[in-house]
Amino acid sequence: MRRWWLGFAIVVAVTFGLDQGSKAWARSSLPANQPQPVIHGYWDWELAENPGAAFSSFPDGSARVALSLVAIAAIAGITYLVARTRPEQRVQRAAYAMLAGGALGNLVDRLRHGTVTDFVRWHADTHMWPVFNVADCALVIGVAMLVADSLLVSRRRAAAV
Repeated sequence: MRRWWLGFAIVVAVTFGLDQGSKAWARSSLPANQPQPVIHGYWDWELAENPGAAFSSFPDGSARVALSLVAIAAIAGITYLVARTRPEQRVQRAAYAMLAGGALGNLVDRLRHGTVTDFVRWHADTHMWPVFNVADCALVIGVAMLVADSLLVSRRRAAAV
């Protein structure tokens, strides 16, 4: 086994653990749909159960099975991509691990509870962004890391020419 698989597995496990631990805290500590201010006017804890996908798409839960299958396929695809990385592609593997950990966290919620637990609400006074969770953050961070890494690699290649 390549040594970097261990690093990948650790990032997936930490991401998944932080996600599931924070969701357990939210389910046991927060009242449903009653915002608890963290920074008044900007950030609240707000427990919400999302039966759909990101940004509350498919809110009726009609796509639960399809979303679960997509998550399983994504995790398998990510694992395949990780296996194809070269040892020096650490940022790519870390990004893939964030994506896998986030996808796994929301998949487990969907399978265990039938919905995904969200609890972080950002807003600017009356403008509200969708409620989200740690898995969602990991997914966004993973994508941002892949984009940034791709741009840096492209810039290095252009400079070498």
